[in-house]
Amino acid sequence: MRIPTFLLAAALTAASASAAYTPDQIKAESAKANALFERFFDEGVARSPMLATQLGLKTNYDQWDDLSEQKALEDLLLGVQQLAELKRSVDFESLDDQTKTSYRLYVRQAEDALEGWRWRYHSYPLNQMSGLHSGAPAFLINFHRVDTVADARAYIARLRGMTTLLDQLSANVEVRAAKGIMPPKFVYGLVIESCREVIHGAPFDGSAQASALWEDAQAKIGALKDADAATKEKLVADARAALLENVQPAYTKLIALLERHEKIATTDDGVWKLPDGGEYYAFMLRQSTTTHMTPEQVHELGLREVARIHGEMRAIMQRVGFKGDLTAFFAHLRSDDRYYYPTTPEGKAAYMKRANEIIDAMRARLDEFFGVKPKAPLLVKVVEPFREKGSAGAFYEEPAPDGSRPGVYYVNTIDMRGVPIFEMETLAHHEAIPGHHMQIAIAQELDGIPRFRRFGGNTAYAEGWALYAEYFPKEFGFYQDPMMDFGRLYDELLRAVRLVVDTGLHAKHWTREQVMDYFRQNTPNPERDIFTETNRYIVWPGQATAYKVGMLKILELRELAKKELGPKFSLRDYHDLVLKDGALPMDLLEENVRAWIARQK
Repeated sequence: MRIPTFLLAAALTAASASAAYTPDQIKAESAKANALFERFFDEGVARSPMLATQLGLKTNYDQWDDLSEQKALEDLLLGVQQLAELKRSVDFESLDDQTKTSYRLYVRQAEDALEGWRWRYHSYPLNQMSGLHSGAPAFLINFHRVDTVADARAYIARLRGMTTLLDQLSANVEVRAAKGIMPPKFVYGLVIESCREVIHGAPFDGSAQASALWEDAQAKIGALKDADAATKEKLVADARAALLENVQPAYTKLIALLERHEKIATTDDGVWKLPDGGEYYAFMLRQSTTTHMTPEQVHELGLREVARIHGEMRAIMQRVGFKGDLTAFFAHLRSDDRYYYPTTPEGKAAYMKRANEIIDAMRARLDEFFGVKPKAPLLVKVVEPFREKGSAGAFYEEPAPDGSRPGVYYVNTIDMRGVPIFEMETLAHHEAIPGHHMQIAIAQELDGIPRFRRFGGNTAYAEGWALYAEYFPKEFGFYQDPMMDFGRLYDELLRAVRLVVDTGLHAKHWTREQVMDYFRQNTPNPERDIFTETNRYIVWPGQATAYKVGMLKILELRELAKKELGPKFSLRDYHDLVLKDGALPMDLLEENVRAWIARQK
């Protein structure tokens, strides 16, 4: 489908020339621009029932997003029209500094979306890491609140609507397959297993254990305060019928499609195999890192970082008295049960208790490092059974802006050897505080910036901050246990290895086995972790490179500020500066930091 050229031309028209403006003119023009940003955001929310729900709204609460090709084109054209209106209506030079940042970020994101249209078929809408086959059940369980009978009916309508949702998802898979764009063969078995897990348990089979959706529906309906027993009974019956009449057939049909595709899928793993795969990967690298680094530059950076971190690991190995080389130490860590809680209910409970204690210890010292802190609460939870097999060892889900849902640090306890004890401190710092929860909750709670910045983001900033949040506590007395410090390096090493293997897979034609061998030779990661990580990089090209690139930039800018400001430098102020503008691309963040340095002087 082609985009009308007159819209593109309008969108790319340059902003008006600079001039001198009075304070009142600057205030008025900035207010006009921000009003446009808010209207554009509202227009996007109105077209996405799922986004509305995630924001805590109940508009179109009975609907799913439309996944059709027509809707995708309409969304693109709306974005083009909005960009054209912004450039036509707003004089960039007359904006205040904060609104100039918003303007530049909005234009950049819109133009990235235009460039990304070329690659709209190159993604894998169903994979073991993401996709609505697992995302839709997780969405209902974690985001769809049931406070009233009307909310319950909307929940049931969404269960009914999974027929159309999965049909559209299947159509997206089919159109890509027709163009020769299919994930590698191994993906299918993992996705099929995840789909089967959704429809495993009551009421889908004779199991005594309720399925995740059935358990959720019954619990939410049972907790209603505005319904009598008869109403609740009817709602439960309707939910059960929707599960059996819509959800189960939809998943059965999707599984059949995946089984057909699995038979013709190839074992080539990198996106180099796709049409114009090299260009596509370069685009994905730019999107993930928000830089213009080439695959070769990213690869070489990774090799240097792996070598540096290995050196620091050897120092800790000697400190704890291990006799042997680093490879032997890695093997020791993988095999020694002392470094892992058992995969038992007691072992899992002990892990969760310790994780909360680590978070509490950091929370007690936040005032040393931050002036601004999040208001949203944080919970630590285990990953639900229906998605634990394909999930990472740990991850974070953001809070609801209205406070109705806390931020959640998830731990995958399916195999406790995937979450070593020595990794606990760095994981908690990354996913919870001062990492993702700190950054994302603060962004959502910011005043004076438009919502597209409060709720938007990019991987280099978000993951770069979280990796930096693992690192800087070391400078202030955390990681007292040398093995916990080794765990910090363990996770930093993982991010450095990602630079090597992601580019190896997608630019250098490495096989899946080559990636796994590199992991085995250079990291202490257990086999299940290596398996999961490798599979992740294959289906998310470029994403994993952003962590280290973003972290190094945030650290580089901090060191620049320390050098330039000397005794005037405040770590609290630097952290607040980085967090107070929301997620920015690395170049815009650098401009803001350099401007701050100039003001402080």
